[in-house]
Amino acid sequence: MKYKKTAETLEKGSHTLERNYYINPEILSKEYENIFLKKWVCVGRSKELFKQGDYKVINIGTESAIILRDSKKSIKAFTNVCRHRGTRICEKTEGKFSKSIQCGYHGWAWNLSGELVGAPHMDSVKGFKKNDYPLYPVAIAEWDGFIFINFDDKPESFQKLFSPIDTKFKNWNISNLISMESKTYQVKGNWKLVIQNYSECYHCPIIHPQLAAITPYLGGRNDLFEGPFLGGYMNLNENKESVTSSGALCSPPLKNLTDKDLDRVYYYTISPNMLLSLHPDYVMYHTVWPRGIDQCEVTCSWLFDKDAATSNKYNIKEAIDFWDTTNKQDWHICELSQLGIQSKKYSPAPYSGQESLLAAFDKYYKSLLNK
Repeated sequence: MKYKKTAETLEKGSHTLERNYYINPEILSKEYENIFLKKWVCVGRSKELFKQGDYKVINIGTESAIILRDSKKSIKAFTNVCRHRGTRICEKTEGKFSKSIQCGYHGWAWNLSGELVGAPHMDSVKGFKKNDYPLYPVAIAEWDGFIFINFDDKPESFQKLFSPIDTKFKNWNISNLISMESKTYQVKGNWKLVIQNYSECYHCPIIHPQLAAITPYLGGRNDLFEGPFLGGYMNLNENKESVTSSGALCSPPLKNLTDKDLDRVYYYTISPNMLLSLHPDYVMYHTVWPRGIDQCEVTCSWLFDKDAATSNKYNIKEAIDFWDTTNKQDWHICELSQLGIQSKKYSPAPYSGQESLLAAFDKYYKSLLNK
């Protein structure tokens, strides 16, 4: 698709969301029901689950999923619910199973494929069959090394949904990159404020002067401006090589990138909860999780080529430290936005031309919320 200037895709009459969307617990309940528990959500990287038995737990509203590497080295996902009395099986957010998954209440146990293999004293129960009580599976898919899950009983086709971006980022070879660092932030603001903040650089000269010195904030061009995938690129200034503390590369340039890619940084939102940033020398991604109507949890991870860890020429901390500072600046302004929106005096105002992707996100968000 052809790239267009950010302002060119702003729909006439677009304005910010009404106050209710940020402060009403009933809206959050609808978001869980119609969005986070019905759509494909990013839950991390497959490389996190390196060995058999490695697992992580993802909590979304009242639901919880166990994601693990099974005995056949495949990645599976199951509801974190015992089939006996409904107890949540795993309390820790990550760990390693030996050969089975055991509930800590009455000792029911499942193998890594989710099959019930142990149920103490149930042999005497007439008609009881272990085959009738597997862990409930959760739909799972992998794309460019990222894991996505979907709690819906009849989830939409992942392949069909992701077809517009299936091979879009192949030049970055993301599936082979390694996560060198992750940071998790607790933000006292509605999750949508984080997505919206990421989707524009209108605020960059004021909130991020260091970032604005590396990429001109009015230089955005977008090729995806409606639906679940939104974004495009921003150019680097002539004397800058990447988004780092020094503006220089912090890792060897990623192989297979074009000359144009080496002069740009690409930013994309993958609804509902993933933010993907592609630099000449590394990839960064965020996952965003609502933890209340006025709070959310954001995890940011930095992915590098394996050679970056052993190189004496480069310093990956320049990227990590730069974005850690930028993230904190963003979270602070999101928290101030939450406080202001809570006021009865808040009312929607027009979006600027630099905020066209926010208007596109709002439109897609409301289409999901009201289904």
